[in-house]
Amino acid sequence: MPKNKKKAESSSSDSDEGPVDRNPPPEKKAKMGSRTDDKEPTWVLQGKKLVKIREFKGKVYIDIREFYEKNGELLPGKKGISLTPEMWRKLLSLGDEINEALSSLC
Repeated sequence: MPKNKKKAESSSSDSDEGPVDRNPPPEKKAKMGSRTDDKEPTWVLQGKKLVKIREFKGKVYIDIREFYEKNGELLPGKKGISLTPEMWRKLLSLGDEINEALSSLC
């Protein structure tokens, strides 16, 4: 019986904001710490789509990724790809072949 009484008390409210969560979930922290641009060479492809050379777990990657802004800070999003230097060099070596195939399509 006390449960019903407690429920009725908590649901009655004078505001139009709805129920108030007294224990909001903790804010999620960004997975990667903020780094300065001088530590990560960066090139803008378009808008917030960037190419960066980054280090992760002691290895270097070429990161082609869409970034988003949160609290005035630019953070990496899920949309993107990280290439090892070997994969990057392979991609560059395929450039002429890719351009040729692209020319036939557009």
